[in-house]
Amino acid sequence: MKKLFLISFFGLLFSNTSIAQEEISVVVKDSVISKPTQINPLSPAKAAFYSAVLPGLGQAYNKKYWKIPLVYGGLASSLYFYGWNNKKYHEFRDEYKARLDGTSKQGDHPIYGSLSNDGLLRGQKYHQRNRDLSALITAGIYILNIIDANVDAHLLQFNVNDNLSIKPELYQNEIDYQYKTGIKLTYNF
Repeated sequence: MKKLFLISFFGLLFSNTSIAQEEISVVVKDSVISKPTQINPLSPAKAAFYSAVLPGLGQAYNKKYWKIPLVYGGLASSLYFYGWNNKKYHEFRDEYKARLDGTSKQGDHPIYGSLSNDGLLRGQKYHQRNRDLSALITAGIYILNIIDANVDAHLLQFNVNDNLSIKPELYQNEIDYQYKTGIKLTYNF
């Protein structure tokens, strides 16, 4: 009986260890599925071209719709001031020319009659300078619109994820328990 007990005991012991020798593989799947992003190198040029053809179209191409009213507001206001200064410039110039021709005398015009010839020249130069400045501002806003669309399209391709980050950090010193500030640069592979 003792022999039978020992044989069955060792038989069970070795049979269990042979089962334990089987390899079990565990595959861990990441819960965050990252989509491979396609980078279009022509996207910035396309956005700049669209903005050059029609101001604001590059911003719409980049899906930054909130910038479109800013572009049109800037262009509309600078074009309005260009037109207004141009109208005033021509009014001062026409009155000055009429006085030089002798068709108008000082005091005849209801608006500019009280001004001297020197005052008409100063008003003409003032509105001419502001008209030219408004034209430069209009051109500047148009160029800035194109540059903004190009830079924004470049920044859409910029990799911003948790693998590369710079974060300000506030930590407590273990010696004196005072809070310290710092910047932490993290790059994960």
